[in-house]
Amino acid sequence: MTFNLFVLPFLLGLIFLVASVSRRFSRWIAGLEEEDRSRFRKGLRSRNLLLALREIFFESLLHRRMFRRNRLLGYMHMSFAFGWLLLILMGNMESRIYSGLYVNPPYYPIFLKFFIHDKRVLPFEIFTVPGFFRFSMDLILLFILSGLVLAIIKRSRSRWFGMKKTTKHQLTDRVALTCLWLIFPARLLAESFTAGAYGYGGGFISQHLGNLLAYLWPFSDKDIAYAFWWLYSLVLGIFFVTLPYSRYMHIPTELLLIFFRNFGIGPKKEASSFSEVEVFSCPRCGVCIDVCQLNTAAGIQDIQSVYFIETIRNQSVRADKALQCLVCGRCQEICPVGINTDSLRVIQRKKFKKQQFSDFSYLPDNPVPRAEVIYFAGCMTHLMPAIHRSVEGIFRAAAVPYVFLDRDGSVCCGRPLQLAGKEDQARQLMDANRDRIRRTGANLMVTSCPICYRIFREEYRLEIPVLHHSQYLLELVKKGKIPLQTCFRKVAYHDPCELGRGSKLYGSPRELLRKVADLVEVQEDDKDSLCCGGSLGVLNIDQAARDKITRQAVENLMENNPEMLVTSCPLCKKTFSKIAPVEVRDIAELVYDALP
Repeated sequence: MTFNLFVLPFLLGLIFLVASVSRRFSRWIAGLEEEDRSRFRKGLRSRNLLLALREIFFESLLHRRMFRRNRLLGYMHMSFAFGWLLLILMGNMESRIYSGLYVNPPYYPIFLKFFIHDKRVLPFEIFTVPGFFRFSMDLILLFILSGLVLAIIKRSRSRWFGMKKTTKHQLTDRVALTCLWLIFPARLLAESFTAGAYGYGGGFISQHLGNLLAYLWPFSDKDIAYAFWWLYSLVLGIFFVTLPYSRYMHIPTELLLIFFRNFGIGPKKEASSFSEVEVFSCPRCGVCIDVCQLNTAAGIQDIQSVYFIETIRNQSVRADKALQCLVCGRCQEICPVGINTDSLRVIQRKKFKKQQFSDFSYLPDNPVPRAEVIYFAGCMTHLMPAIHRSVEGIFRAAAVPYVFLDRDGSVCCGRPLQLAGKEDQARQLMDANRDRIRRTGANLMVTSCPICYRIFREEYRLEIPVLHHSQYLLELVKKGKIPLQTCFRKVAYHDPCELGRGSKLYGSPRELLRKVADLVEVQEDDKDSLCCGGSLGVLNIDQAARDKITRQAVENLMENNPEMLVTSCPLCKKTFSKIAPVEVRDIAELVYDALP
């Protein structure tokens, strides 16, 4: 016997799932730009395919990123993903040996214990102890059920898992989740009742549980076993049908996203197939909720990335929610899938901004002096003039031939316009700036503002290196061009969002700072550094909410009682100076003061 009517819900659900996922994948791949489609085709024939498969194993199955952040959550997610895969693989091996065929109906390995419940001994099995396959299948099922218990506990006791808040579910999510929670208990009971009814065929869990149920259950064991096989097939079928319309669509979509990234396909400035794949790859795990300072400090609890991505998926994005984000990158840094959450937010902002032509004729058009080094202070640095005065003083001390490109009136780099969703205006401004930069004939560009530093490196396509002043000043020190004397003051360093998470520049500022001061530890620093609250990315929160965010960041920096707060961003300095109980300075100011 290799067929029974109860397999139909599973089989029909599987057919629907394969058809639905295949249709979406085909549309997403066809929607790529021609250059990206070419990358995809080449990637399938390159070594990058192996790299993608490796990432799928470690991240989609073992959930390595989640493990590094939270071992309990990592184990819970891994038990479902990796455990289910092991069940499928082991079940296929077992069914092939039993049937003697290389290809079986897709339902056959899933429901094998219904069709096969005799005393035959397979290869690798031992007469005196439970067989290899029977033992292994029960062990894997126990592994999955342990994760299920954790998942059920997490819904009501999320703080035990280090999470203050979990995600909200829509109807399809609740249906799919309920089915997911029923699948493996239904399988255990179906296999146990079957083993109990026949007296053999089960593993170390299912056989003993089946014998107990056969002893306690007053009705026909075979009839109740058959009912549970129907339940097992039904919940599998319903889960497959609801999966494309629920959060669990991330399971297949994340695989495609990994292939895209490993084949060199990345985010675009506009909505694209890649951004849509990112949206559907969000597992809504909720780890981004507790790292969002708008939630933890300002009490704004409905705009976090997990909720915002859900509105993109449901095509219900609101302007106020699109604009209400620090774009600090904390959620992007912690995302176990690696979704570009900041990019998705900015893309959606463009829908609510009219792309008007801007007149940049006010920009200085005077002849640009030629020099070896360009210094670009940036808008924010002009609001904190002690910073650019310190940088210039160091340049003079080191005899650096430089030109101060925006000395006579600040010229915006274009990044704030991008963050507001005004890409066209940003491009016009960048074109004007790029022309002035090239006319200097410089070999190097130095900027004091992390916002400027990032956009000059990523967007301007300059032929010369771009350094933040913390990098360049460290180079001057190492080359012996500026001698320094230590001030022996205890200082706490703050990583600006755009310089740290945005540009991955963590080491140079600290190395430079240790040469002039005593650096104290900060609990949340490096990639976990808190935003100062002055972010140009958020466009519609009041000053009171900003101050709460700033206080949270200052409290974190003041934990070990430093005498001074130091940062590498003029905007962070300006923001902290209003609230911090100690002096706030830029790293360039400390270096300048340390000159003999």
